[in-house]
Amino acid sequence: MKPIDLFEETYGAVIVNKVRSGLTMLGIVIGIASVIAMVAIGQGAQGSIQSSIQSIGSNLIIIMPGASRSIGSTVSAGRGSAETLTPDDAAAIAALPNVAAVAQEVSGRYQVLSNGQNTNTTILGTTSAYPAVRNVQVDQGNFITDADVAVSNRVAVIGPTVLQDLFGSTTATATPAMALDATIRIKGVDFKVVGVTLSKGGSGFNNQDDMIYVPLSAAQHYLLGTSAYLTEVDVEASSEGAMAGVQAAITNLLLSRHNISDPTQADFNVLNQADIVAAASSVTNTFTMLLASIAGISLLVGGIGIMNMMLTTVTERTREIGLRKAIGAKKKDITLQFLSEAVMLTFTGGAAGIVLGWLAAFLVTYFSGTATSVSLGSVILAFGVSAAIGIIFGYYPARRAAGLSPIEALRYE
Repeated sequence: MKPIDLFEETYGAVIVNKVRSGLTMLGIVIGIASVIAMVAIGQGAQGSIQSSIQSIGSNLIIIMPGASRSIGSTVSAGRGSAETLTPDDAAAIAALPNVAAVAQEVSGRYQVLSNGQNTNTTILGTTSAYPAVRNVQVDQGNFITDADVAVSNRVAVIGPTVLQDLFGSTTATATPAMALDATIRIKGVDFKVVGVTLSKGGSGFNNQDDMIYVPLSAAQHYLLGTSAYLTEVDVEASSEGAMAGVQAAITNLLLSRHNISDPTQADFNVLNQADIVAAASSVTNTFTMLLASIAGISLLVGGIGIMNMMLTTVTERTREIGLRKAIGAKKKDITLQFLSEAVMLTFTGGAAGIVLGWLAAFLVTYFSGTATSVSLGSVILAFGVSAAIGIIFGYYPARRAAGLSPIEALRYE
C-alpha cells in the first residue's frame, strides 16, 4: 500500500465519525496539556528559586552558629538562635586566603514605628561590607559606613517594602525621597533613615526588601544589649573556583578556634551557594516529577480510550476487513491501516495538547505571577509520548483486525 493511499484511508476513517474521534482525542489532549503545564510550573519554580539564591550574593559562603544541621532544618530552626560565633571568629576568617570580603551580622525582628505607621520587620545589624557580599544596592542615600559602626551611629537603611509600609498609603506609593532623613523608632530608640535599597524581590522572613539595616555596633548596643556574639557571618570568596577551598579553610579554622576535634560535633554551620542551589534544585526536581506523574495518569486513561475506540472500530468494520483480505490485502496492510489510525488520533491530540499546555502555562504566569518555563525538551517528550501511546494502545486492535479470517469476516453481520 502506498503511503499516500494509507494516509487518505486513515484520514477518512478518522473523520467519518468526528464526535467519537474528538472525544477519544480529548483524553490525550488533556493529558499532554497537563504534563506540559505541570512541568512548566515546576521548571519555572526551579529557575525562580535559583535566581533568588544567586541574587543574595556572588561566591557567597554563609557561617551560622549552632550544631550542624541540614539546609532544610537550618531554615526551619531559625537564624542565629545559638551563641557560638563571635566577632573574633569573623576577624580571623577575614585573614584567610581567597577571602574577598566578610560581613558580620546580628539580627532580630522588632516593631518599627514612624510617620504614624508601624510594621514588624527584620532589623539587621551589619557592616559596610554587606552590600558587596550580599549584592545589595542603594537606590537613594547611602549605606552604613565604617564610621557609623565605629561610633554606633543610630542610622538606618530601609528596604522598599519597609518604605511602603511606613511611608506609603493605600492611595499612594512612597518614594525614597519621602524617607530620607526621617526618623524611625525601633525598640524605643530613634534611628535616622540615611538610605533606601533597590528592590530585589522575594518573600518570607529573609526577604531583603522587607528589612532595615543598622550599624552592627548600634544593633548590639541599643537592641541586643550584647556585643559578644553574631547571628551570621557572610563571606565572599575571591572566585567561584576558590569557594570549596575557602569553605574547607573556614571549617578547619573554626574547629581549631572552638577547640573541637570531631567535625561532627561542630557548633557552627558553613554553607555555600552551590550547596543551597543544589538542595533547592533537588526539591524542585522532585516537585516537578510528582506533578508530571500525576498529570501522566490522564495520559494512561487517554490511551485506554484510544484502545477502546479502535476495538469498537474493528468490530464495526469487520466486513470491510474481510473484503480487503479477500481481494489480496496482507496482514501487515491491515495492521498498518489500523495502527496508523491510532497514531493519527494520538498525534493530533498531542499537538492540540501542546498548544493547550503552552497556553495554560502562559495564563498561570499572567494571572498569578508564578514563573513558568516551557522547555523544548518537554514538547519533544510530549510528541514522543503521543506516538508511543498510539503504537502501544493501537497495536492490539490492529493485530486483532489483521488476524480475522476473511470468510468469517465476510459472513459477519
